[in-house]
Amino acid sequence: MASDTAEPGRRRPGVGTLVALFTILMLAVVAYVVVDASTHDERGPGDAELTATQREGRRLFVENCSQCHALEHAGAVQTVGPDLDELRPPRELVLNAIEQGRAGGAGQMPANLVVGDQAEAVADYVTAVAGRGG
Repeated sequence: MASDTAEPGRRRPGVGTLVALFTILMLAVVAYVVVDASTHDERGPGDAELTATQREGRRLFVENCSQCHALEHAGAVQTVGPDLDELRPPRELVLNAIEQGRAGGAGQMPANLVVGDQAEAVADYVTAVAGRGG
């Protein structure tokens, strides 16, 4: 007859042990994601290293543009604005869109979300990675 009791001298893991194991597993996953994201920040398509300006452009893109645009390298998946991987805009078009903004369809892009060197950095980043994979 089967018994629900553990073998003598052997204990089942308690809830505290399971919580601790789960916590360790989750911390390992978070650490992996953070390390992967930080190295991803420095790599461009084909594992080419991004320049300092392009890395700054990525940061600015994530903060200001990823709410509306899709761009695989930045992890942006929104569809309010154009999918920049599909569009692969030239640098001049990116700068013009940043300066002038865009209106049409269901959404509108305000002008001058970033300006000056920041606009240049975003344009450098977008043209370096758009349509070239993550």
